[in-house]
Amino acid sequence: MTLDPSWKALLVACAAGFAAVPALAADQDWGSYPGTTLKVKLIGGTQYEKLYTRIPEWEKATGAKVEIVSSKNHFDLDREIKQDIASGTINWCVGSNHTSFAPQYGDLYVDLTDLIPAETLAEFVPGTLASAKVDGRLVQLPRVTDVSNIYYQKELYENPDNQAKYKEKFGTDLAPPKTFDEFKQQAIFFSNPPNLYGTVFAGKDEGMTGRFMEVLRANGGDMFDADWNPIFNSEAGVAALDWFIDLYKAKAVPAGTVNYTWDDIGQGFASGTVAIDLDWPGWAAFFNDPKTSKVAGKIGLAVAPVGTSGKRGGWSGSHSFSITEACDTKEAAASLITFLTDYDSEMMEARAGNLPTRSKVFDDVVAEFKANGNDYMAEMFSTWQQSLADARTPPLVPQWIEVSNALWPELQAAIVGEKTSKEALDSAAAKARVVLEDAGLLQ
Repeated sequence: MTLDPSWKALLVACAAGFAAVPALAADQDWGSYPGTTLKVKLIGGTQYEKLYTRIPEWEKATGAKVEIVSSKNHFDLDREIKQDIASGTINWCVGSNHTSFAPQYGDLYVDLTDLIPAETLAEFVPGTLASAKVDGRLVQLPRVTDVSNIYYQKELYENPDNQAKYKEKFGTDLAPPKTFDEFKQQAIFFSNPPNLYGTVFAGKDEGMTGRFMEVLRANGGDMFDADWNPIFNSEAGVAALDWFIDLYKAKAVPAGTVNYTWDDIGQGFASGTVAIDLDWPGWAAFFNDPKTSKVAGKIGLAVAPVGTSGKRGGWSGSHSFSITEACDTKEAAASLITFLTDYDSEMMEARAGNLPTRSKVFDDVVAEFKANGNDYMAEMFSTWQQSLADARTPPLVPQWIEVSNALWPELQAAIVGEKTSKEALDSAAAKARVVLEDAGLLQ
C-alpha cells in the first residue's frame, strides 16, 4: 500500500522542523461544569499514565470530575470497547484511541471539528491531524506520535572482550546494528540467559503484527497489494518471520516473549537483562531514570535498522483521545481532551520522550533539553527525527485489527515451532482474504 499523503505531510514537517505557533495561555478558560462526572476509558501503562496526573488540575478549573472506569493496555482496551459496542453499553464519554484502531469503530465517536475551535486545531501538526481523520471526520485528537528506534546497553558494546570476540567471529567491529541481519546476529551474540537476553519483542496482538509488518516492509514486501490482496506470505514475508524464529530458537529472547506486550518489553530493557531494544520514544526518560532503570546513564541510541531492501520499515502511528456519540456532556469532554493535549500536557509527554503532536512543542522541548544539559534526551529527539521520513502507518481501514487478529496467532505458532513460516503465513493470508472479502474490499 502507498503512504497516505496526509501522513507523509506529517513526516516531512517533522523532518524539516516544526514552525512555531502560539501556545495556549496558561490561564486558559476550560469552561465550568460543576456537577458533571466524565466517565473515561484510558490506555494504561508506564508510558501513558503520568499525563493523567494533570487531570486534577482540569477538575479544579472546571468543577467537573473524571472517573477512570477502565485503564488497560490498548489491546485489552480495544477488546473491551468492542464488547461495549456489541452489548450497547456505551455509558462513558472519553476513550483512548489510536490511528491504527480508529477506522474500525464506525460511528462510535463524534467529529471533533464540531466541538473544538479551528484555532485550537491549527496548533497541531497538519499531517498528524489529517491522519486522525476517518472518512473525512476528525474522530480523535492526537496525543503523541510513535516510531521505533534502537536503545542499547553501551557497556556491552564498549567492553574490550566483547569487541575482540565479535571481531574474531564475524570479521567486523562491534557497533550498533545497521541492518536487521546485524541486529539478529548481535542479539544472539550477546545472549546469556537467564542473566542477559539479546533482545525482546511483542509476541501477540497488534504488537506482533506491526513488528512483523515493519521487518516485512524493510525487506521490500508489504501486507497487501493495490487491490487489497494479501501478499505478506511472500518470500519477503517468510524472511521476516524467520527473523523472529531464529531469535527464538537461539534463546536470544525470553521464552515468554510470545506473550509480551509493550510494558513487558520496556520493563525488560530497564531491568538491565536485555542488550538491544527496538522500542518507542516514550520510554526514553524512563530508561534513563535511576529510580526506574538499571541502565540509566548507560544507554546508547541508534536509528532503526534497514532490511534487505536497504530501507526501514518505519511502523508508525499516533495515540489519541476520542469522544463517544453517546456522551451527554460532550462540551465538557471536549474541554478535557483539549486540556490533555494542550501545550503543557504535550511538554510533559515530550520531556518523557514522546514525539509531540503540537507544532511548537517539538522545538521548545529540544531547546529545553539542550539548555539543561540533557544531551541524552536531545540526542533521542535527533535520532528519532532521522527515522520519521521512512515512517508509515498500517493500512488505515476498519479491517486492519481484524486482519491483525487473524495474523498474529499464526506468527506466534511459527515462532514456537508449531508450523513452518510458509505454512503459517499461507494460513494467515487465507484468513485475511476472508476478512477482506466479507468487507467487500475483495471480490
